[in-house]
Amino acid sequence: MHPLLALIGKDLRLHVHNRRALILTLAVPIAIASFFGSLFGGQSGRVKPSGVPVAVVDLDHSAVSAQVLSNLLAEAGLRVSFPTNEAAAQDAVRQGQLAAAVVIPANFGRDAGRGLFGGGAKPDVVLYEDPGRQMESGLVRGLLTQHIISAVARNVFNGASGRQFTREGLARIEEAQGMPAGDRELLRTMLGGVDRWLARVETNGTSAAGAGGPGGGGGGFSLPFNFREEPAVREAVHQFQYNGYAHSFGGMSMQFVLMAAIDWGLAILLERQRGLWRRLRAAPISRGTLLAGRAASSALIGFGTLAVCWGFSMVVFHVRVLGSWPGFVLCNLAVAVFAASLGLFIAAVGRTPEATRGLAIFVILILVMLGGAWIPSFIFPEWLQQASVVIPTRWAMEGFDGMTWRGLGFAAAVKPVLVLLFSSLVCGGLAWRWFRWEAD
Repeated sequence: MHPLLALIGKDLRLHVHNRRALILTLAVPIAIASFFGSLFGGQSGRVKPSGVPVAVVDLDHSAVSAQVLSNLLAEAGLRVSFPTNEAAAQDAVRQGQLAAAVVIPANFGRDAGRGLFGGGAKPDVVLYEDPGRQMESGLVRGLLTQHIISAVARNVFNGASGRQFTREGLARIEEAQGMPAGDRELLRTMLGGVDRWLARVETNGTSAAGAGGPGGGGGGFSLPFNFREEPAVREAVHQFQYNGYAHSFGGMSMQFVLMAAIDWGLAILLERQRGLWRRLRAAPISRGTLLAGRAASSALIGFGTLAVCWGFSMVVFHVRVLGSWPGFVLCNLAVAVFAASLGLFIAAVGRTPEATRGLAIFVILILVMLGGAWIPSFIFPEWLQQASVVIPTRWAMEGFDGMTWRGLGFAAAVKPVLVLLFSSLVCGGLAWRWFRWEAD
């Protein structure tokens, strides 16, 4: 028993005295737990939720549409913006900047009021949806329906506009063909009573809805508008359905290529420990040539890994490149180059393989988490969405999503590729500057 306790005590003392390993052992689970805790609410009442980004284009500019906009702005679960036109709103949804965009048509207030009584053509409210954010667009649809019905009912059952709608309704009842006499009489009595009530409201200067009148209930016979839901994608993409595997394969493939970068960096450290780099130094080969050769081979391995993963997803899960194929290839190549340069950077700053491995794993996990590889970045809190734009992997995921299920053109791949290549240049430059031929 005594030898067993001695062995246990020895291992515990070694672990405690290895400060770097101890810190990383504690820091990694704390960082991951804090990250996911912030996504899913944190402490109740102390974490502000990230509102659903939605754009509203008001082509009506009536009292009804103004009331709808006011109600949507008051919703804590929404972040409402007002683009200049319908095309700009649709493009913002297509680019992934918004979960949905709402277009309120011209003459909406007038036509919706008539539609409440079942007469005349109902106006179409267009809802452009991001195919990858169905839950959020569903929330927008529900809130919009609630506020439109409330605004239309308030307008119909108040003041002069309400009297106009009720009189039009009475006229349509008289002109309706084939309506049963009993139904006609009941509707005539009800609308006539509403008209007299509104006349009294006008005389007394009070609000029908505020006085406990029918405004709160709506008094309507049918939904006063139609929803026209359209996915905000290119026309050529309409024939395909959104495929969630596209995002997951992009994120997981990138994660394991970055994990492979750790092994590439550690392999250089092990070779240096064995004296291989010291022997190579005697040959007429420059440091830049050696590092460039290792980076090129690592990038090719990473690109091949990504190609195989994407090929599997296309064959088995029917993932499609709905955007630009050249842009898709460049995004994968840029990710592979970034992973290779990161491996060189790990080798340059690492003193020993043992000390470097834990730190490298921590860095990779942070890059993957904040890049949106595990969970799409639009789920992040608003402050984290803004902060993560400096993370190269965030741009990699933007490029993958844009070239696959979003169906964006080559221009959408340019910025992610440039960010990844710039990050690669920084990592490679620091690796070349700090690389040591011999271990400490």
